[in-house]
Amino acid sequence: MNDRIDRGGLTAAITAFVIWGFMPIFFKQLVQVPAIEVIGHRVIWALPFLLVIIAIRGQISEFVGGISQWSQLRWLIVSAVLVSTNWLIFVYAVGQNQLVATSLGYYLNPLVNILLGTVFLKETLNRAQWAAVAVAVVAVAVLALGSLSTAWISLILACSFGLYGLVRKMAPVGAVPGLAIETMILLPLALAVTYYLAQTPAHTGWGSTPAMTGLLIASGVLTAIPLLLFAIAARRMPYSIMAFIQYIGPTISLLIAVFIYNEPLSGVRALSLGLIWVALGIFSWDMWRRMRLAD
Repeated sequence: MNDRIDRGGLTAAITAFVIWGFMPIFFKQLVQVPAIEVIGHRVIWALPFLLVIIAIRGQISEFVGGISQWSQLRWLIVSAVLVSTNWLIFVYAVGQNQLVATSLGYYLNPLVNILLGTVFLKETLNRAQWAAVAVAVVAVAVLALGSLSTAWISLILACSFGLYGLVRKMAPVGAVPGLAIETMILLPLALAVTYYLAQTPAHTGWGSTPAMTGLLIASGVLTAIPLLLFAIAARRMPYSIMAFIQYIGPTISLLIAVFIYNEPLSGVRALSLGLIWVALGIFSWDMWRRMRLAD
């Protein structure tokens, strides 16, 4: 692996995962809205925000090129399907008080990323990083054994986001134009779903209250910002390093689940969390050491 750490990419990655870690608090305010409607509004309101950024950054030609060239568009169709699947399962799980299961999914995801990075991107790990991986594998295995009934949530979240990151790293289009094209691909379905649900008699989403409408609009911006940061980081950093930085998000979410929403944390889960922090410590020490050597 290249010893050079891109500091801009590192900052973008850490910021994205901190935002994702606290995101369950926001989506808990939308639990009375069907998960698929929440996803529809995330798409609808993320798109104009992204188009404004594209105009400011002078990336309109890249955006148009991404739509008009099949060699680019095909990648973004795949990534759009993957990220929308991830959103849907996440919002559903939050509504079902399964934050611990979502945390497990995102704990599993870095291991999926490492597998994808070594198989498809030919990335390599040094001995310290392999040691961190070994500890993390044990930690996630322990955590999985205590959460068999919700394993499907965790597995779908881990695999869909791992594959999404891989596709976005390989896609020949910039972070912001690519994300805007993804939301544009999903827009027709999002409009159809939100319109249909708005006509139902028991509708609790868009227009039900001013506060709810504001939250649904805000969900689009909150969706776009961390995904934008993640896409920037994925294009500038080795995928295996991204894998371990990602532990920030589920750790925050797990703590929120236990201490704010009173989801149970068994002794098995506590042991797993401790092992994960050991793995993070090993990996962080190695990354700091390599950054010092690169200066």
